[in-house]
Amino acid sequence: MKFDLRNNKDFLAGLLFILIGGLAVVIAREYPMGFVARMGPGYFPTVLGGLLILLGLYVMIRGLYSGAKVQGGWGGKPLALIALSIVLFGFFMDRLGMVPALVAMFFAAALAGREFRFKEVLLLTVLMSAFAVGVFIYGLKLPYWLFIGF
Repeated sequence: MKFDLRNNKDFLAGLLFILIGGLAVVIAREYPMGFVARMGPGYFPTVLGGLLILLGLYVMIRGLYSGAKVQGGWGGKPLALIALSIVLFGFFMDRLGMVPALVAMFFAAALAGREFRFKEVLLLTVLMSAFAVGVFIYGLKLPYWLFIGF
């Protein structure tokens, strides 16, 4: 039985999970770990990175048994638009506030899909913005502006 690991989607996904989890663990080594009752800043990324490595191993092993091939190629436009949406959120968060940053992020990310329906994206944006405001502003009492100066 011959394995084509370069074209095995589960193997490649598992490898990506392992790389990201390993990177999180390596970066977290620079911070104090702490313990469960009194977690340090390195605890959460270390545990999460370890779990991601375990998930990656599972997905890689599953890929060796399934042999599912990668279909299609890289989508440059969707990849660029998703990255742009994250950058827009970070850029507008300090300058315009949370709600305009979320609007920019959702609309830029929605343009990455094959189908863009303005009403659906607007409804999603309104609902998710209300949820984010409820959780972060009112629930967690984080000092973010909703809009400029508010």
